[in-house]
Amino acid sequence: MAVIDIERSAALCGPELQVFSDTVRRFFADHAPSEALRRWRRDGVVDRGLWDKAGAAGLAGISISEAYGGGGGDFRHEALLMETQIDCGVEGFGLILHNAVVAPYIEQYASEDCKQRWLPRMVSCQLIGAIAMSEPGAGSDLQAIRTTARREGDHYVINGQKTFITNGQRANLVIVVCKTDADAGAKGISLIVVETDDCPGFERGRKLDKIGLHSQDTSELFFNNMRVPVGNLLGGVEGRGFSQLMAQLPKERLMVGVTGVANIRRALRETLDYVKTRQVFGGRVIDFQNTQFKLAECKTEATIAQVFVDHCIDRLLAGTLDATTASMAKYWVSDLECKIVDTCLQFFGGYGYMEEYPIARMFADTRVERIYAGSNEIMKVLIARTL
Repeated sequence: MAVIDIERSAALCGPELQVFSDTVRRFFADHAPSEALRRWRRDGVVDRGLWDKAGAAGLAGISISEAYGGGGGDFRHEALLMETQIDCGVEGFGLILHNAVVAPYIEQYASEDCKQRWLPRMVSCQLIGAIAMSEPGAGSDLQAIRTTARREGDHYVINGQKTFITNGQRANLVIVVCKTDADAGAKGISLIVVETDDCPGFERGRKLDKIGLHSQDTSELFFNNMRVPVGNLLGGVEGRGFSQLMAQLPKERLMVGVTGVANIRRALRETLDYVKTRQVFGGRVIDFQNTQFKLAECKTEATIAQVFVDHCIDRLLAGTLDATTASMAKYWVSDLECKIVDTCLQFFGGYGYMEEYPIARMFADTRVERIYAGSNEIMKVLIARTL
């Protein structure tokens, strides 16, 4: 198997992190074999049992505080989990969102009582997390959401619908982005947590039929006069949701950069393995100058992307990653990712169009990275505002 050697930031190296990465790799080798991956893609959802096994193996809540039963790690562990999961071809498992997106909202903004109630169950995967932002008429423009939460006594009554929700079929702890004041714009947005088990008014819609990420249970969610205790409001004060989202988005956009570079490395590895064995006109595909030059370009660009993403990780760990730099990482790496995957697919010829080959699935799976966490066009708008 080809190895793509790219020097990593010192912060992402070391014996403890290597042991962690090896543990993740063994977990997926044991519990996500190729036949299971095929079944999950066919079914459109990863088995619930994989979540339970991840919880038992200590892979859920790896950066949650030990006070709540978590691993006490940091974003380095989350990044290595993302990279290793992609390297093992387990593209549809929503553990990344559960760990690195949903859990931090709970740990940073929920009341102590709610943290004690939710976080240990997230660590065990008794609770699976999702965040419900996008709506049929509101994607990157969060201020346009129409889902409302009206206070009645000790409860909020939530009405609305969400779409494109990762973990939508499995999640039973959902952070809902809603309007507690429909006339206040961004200042009227709040985040309210819903425990969906035995919750009247909550309904799962379709598991959406996508062009890629077939094993990921991306879904619609509906809320019809759904009553939620007021204590489930993150931050304890209405109208803080937009600022909470903006504070977390740089990390979420950096995650796209992390997964983008991981996909690039995997695409190059798969391609090098192929071109070194495929015979064309009496010689190996790797022996053609065009192949060498194209892959040399790809490896150079991959190295640049990895250095940039590792720099952003260093800044995130130091608390200095700004929204503009995270937007740069999100848009530039995802654009590059799609370009390199397409370049690599071309070397496979007709086989590159066959879903049995990983490169074909990667071609479809990676396309969404230019869209979610804010479209790349929105990223450029945000960057342009700093000029």
